[in-house]
Order: sequence, then structure tokens, then C-alpha cells
Amino acid sequence: MPFKAILENLVCSIEGALGAILTDWEGEAVEQYSLTGDDYDLKILGAHQNIILSRIREVRQTMPSQSVRDVIITTDRQHLLLGAVGDEYALVLLLERSALVGSARVQTLRAVRLLEKEIY
Repeated sequence: MPFKAILENLVCSIEGALGAILTDWEGEAVEQYSLTGDDYDLKILGAHQNIILSRIREVRQTMPSQSVRDVIITTDRQHLLLGAVGDEYALVLLLERSALVGSARVQTLRAVRLLEKEIY
């Protein structure tokens, strides 16, 4: 299944989802899907969120624990779900503030597994 189809299925399966982006280890967009059609903003968001995920991973490496697989960031207007796709990629899902985060997390983890199958 192509990356775009995985991202489209993810966004369309979650009420309140606005867009999703797959980024590489440098924060560069590999593929994205947006309901708003604003790909530029989604690319900027993806790059910045990938930096956050990378920094969290670095901090966790200094402690004897399991690796970071996902992060949920809540702002006053939105939720952002960041999922590690292997060690080199990240999936970022942008949600409206009213979206159900738990349900979205389950769908995001499924999408991560599909993306890992495609990449690795």
C-alpha cells in the first residue's frame, strides 16, 4: 500500500483529523495528506514535530528504559500525535482539539505498522 493511501486512510478514519505527514530522520517530508490542502504548513509542522520526537529519543537513550514509540502533544487548539516509524521516520497526525485522542492513537499505531511494513 503506498504511503499516500496509508495517510489518507488514517486521516479519513478519524473524526476531527486534519492531516498527516510522514517525515524522514532529517524532518523532510516523504509524503503527506491534508483535508485542508495546505501542504506547506503541514510540512513545516512535520519537520518541527520530528525534531521534538528526536530530542525525546535522545533524552531517553541516557536512561535504561524502552524506546519512545509515540508522543501526544496537546495545545489550546489542537492535538498532535507523533509516532516513531522504525528508527528513521516519524508519522505526525494533526487533530482538532475536540477529536478523541485515544481512538486516534489506536489508528495512528496501526498506520505506523503499515508504514513500517512498506519501508522495512
